[in-house]
Amino acid sequence: MFYLNIFVHGSYWCSSRQKTSHHNLRETCWDKAGHFFDLPDFLSWKATGVTARSLCSLVCKWTYSAEKGWDDSFWKMIGLEDLIGDNYSKIGNLVLPPGTSLGSGLTPEAAKELGLPPGIAVAASLIDAHAGGLGVIGADVRGYGLICEGQPVTSRLAVICGTSSCHMGISKDPIFVPGVWGPYFSAMVPGFWLNEGGQSVTGKLIDHMVQRHAAFPELQAKATARCQSIYAYLNSHLDLIKKAQPVGFLTVDLHVWPDFHGNRSPLADLTLKGMVTGLTLSQDLDDLAILYLATVQAIAFGTRFIIEAMQAAGHSLSTLFLCGGLSKNPLFVQMHADITGMPVVLSQEVESVLVGAAVLGACASGDFTSVQEAMARMSKVGKVVFPSREHTKYYDKKYQVFLKMVEHQKEYSAIMNGD
Repeated sequence: MFYLNIFVHGSYWCSSRQKTSHHNLRETCWDKAGHFFDLPDFLSWKATGVTARSLCSLVCKWTYSAEKGWDDSFWKMIGLEDLIGDNYSKIGNLVLPPGTSLGSGLTPEAAKELGLPPGIAVAASLIDAHAGGLGVIGADVRGYGLICEGQPVTSRLAVICGTSSCHMGISKDPIFVPGVWGPYFSAMVPGFWLNEGGQSVTGKLIDHMVQRHAAFPELQAKATARCQSIYAYLNSHLDLIKKAQPVGFLTVDLHVWPDFHGNRSPLADLTLKGMVTGLTLSQDLDDLAILYLATVQAIAFGTRFIIEAMQAAGHSLSTLFLCGGLSKNPLFVQMHADITGMPVVLSQEVESVLVGAAVLGACASGDFTSVQEAMARMSKVGKVVFPSREHTKYYDKKYQVFLKMVEHQKEYSAIMNGD
């Protein structure tokens, strides 16, 4: 029964990796290892000498249950029963909520290496994306005209968008969302269940589509001449060529399905491929700019697809809180607002992962009595981007095409794999 629970929660793949490592490393180093850490727990161990594990790492990556702890039968089933020994000492038998103070703080050795005073409080950690979610989702939004101001924090979806993207939604009760990881208890915000959707490549996909285009060298040269990034230049070029129409309407005949590296959520299908429909023989800078726009829109449609799956399963979401490298791109942000129909909140501090880490540190030092209090005090709203409601019909049509594309891809696969 617990094996099924683990699988549904989305963590079985990690254990498959662990089993492969066990087989390959047995003769060289497996038996000699004193501890196995996820990186956040390794860093806190190096800082404090404490081998305690974060609830976040173990629940999200190691099949640990916040309610029941480890389950012997699972590890025996996958052939890693040696990890059960000595009360799971190698993978963690002291499990702490994120933000809990570890030991006596920074050890003299670690303090010397870092150039800091010994004894500084060190907190039980979070995975990087989860720290980003913590750094934005609890911001005080009073005075910005946001619907979520009068709603619980569970109405907010944190989207951590960089090379890939994570969609973090929390709930008071566990919600099982097909194709979305979780629910994980207290894995990000203490006392709340976490669902984690995601897109396998986002920033990386935009880079791929732009850099492989024939007009990329021209783009590089013109952006350099203006002392701009290539994406700032593309955004300004789109404004030039859109003429009287809204910029998003430039893709009326060009559509992208963004799963060039498989689909993580909500379809959880690694066999899916990317698709582009509406290509012409044009290879100029206008063509590159419009392909870039269509790709950004496709990523936003992917977010909408994840949101709809979460809403259908029981989440009630009204506002997006974006952070990460892609949130610095105003086109990316506006397309997410327009396509999802939700306002987007950007943090005052661009590096929200660092804010999340600081929240944990402030709890460990005793400056705040709870993570929720620290979130509300330390996370500040920098900017709010509202959707353009007059464009809703256009994006609804584009979304219908988006969903048709994956239907067609599956039909093509069935034809080619049939008798």
